[in-house]
Amino acid sequence: MSTPVVRWSGRVDGPGPEHRRWHNAINASPGATGVSLIGFPSDEGVRRNGGRPGAQAGPGAIRAALGSFAIQPEVVVHDAGDVEVAGDDLEAAQDGLAEAVGKQLGAENLPFVLGGGHETAYGSYLGLARSGLLDGRRLGVLNLDAHFDLREADRPTSGTPFRQIAAAEAERGAEFTYTAIGISQPGNTAALFTTAAELGVRHLLDLDCQERHIEDVLQFVRAFASDVDALYLSIDLDVLPAAQAPGVSAPSTLGVPAAVVIEVCRLVGSDPKLVLADITELNPTYDIDNRTARVAARLVHTIAMSAAGRSVPEGH
Repeated sequence: MSTPVVRWSGRVDGPGPEHRRWHNAINASPGATGVSLIGFPSDEGVRRNGGRPGAQAGPGAIRAALGSFAIQPEVVVHDAGDVEVAGDDLEAAQDGLAEAVGKQLGAENLPFVLGGGHETAYGSYLGLARSGLLDGRRLGVLNLDAHFDLREADRPTSGTPFRQIAAAEAERGAEFTYTAIGISQPGNTAALFTTAAELGVRHLLDLDCQERHIEDVLQFVRAFASDVDALYLSIDLDVLPAAQAPGVSAPSTLGVPAAVVIEVCRLVGSDPKLVLADITELNPTYDIDNRTARVAARLVHTIAMSAAGRSVPEGH
């Protein structure tokens, strides 16, 4: 179940399209296809995973930061509201998110989910898998993250989504095609690296994603995208350096610079294979000067702008 967003606000410079910002672009083009935001205000998965709660306030903080961003007249953006997250019933909330994602895919929009903890990712994926859009198509899951999030647990957490996706892909008779960029070696046990290897997961360490390596990173992404039919991009904000993104559950000890992450987002956002995106783990409780919220908003903005002029592939 989704609830409508009550109000967007932001700076007003004038009435014409040349003064357009996100707050007056949202839902201004009903019926037109574009990027559609869906809030998932959950941190039950973070709580279950032993992290710092507070990510349930992430969607509102991202919207607030986006409000005054200038946006080109031709970019279509919608807000589909927030998915209801009731108490500790994460599983029901993920089903609700799946329904909301499926609805936007059915309208031929690009769903962009604003988390919430990284438990968001499994609900996002379920919406895509249940939509029928993947029938006969190979899905590639690209995760920008300091962690693999391939943990095994008795119940879903923010650390299990891609292990759950691996199992779901096997159930639909598909190959699990997953890659992670920005992995922190100190943040992942040897067991998690072993699991990743067993599942055929390719990855880049944070050490290999610094600005001097940017062309190698982009080539890695191009090669991954060229081998799949549909792309799902998931961004965990703890992939960024703690100085740029302090407001997350687990701040990074090194991280991938925002300039590199933005270039990856520009590349993926412009790819017509991109059918789903989400951004997770913004925890406003620990943010400083709204740094994390603003960089999250910049990533959402970058993908929306990049997606605006792309051609949609056959079958979407």
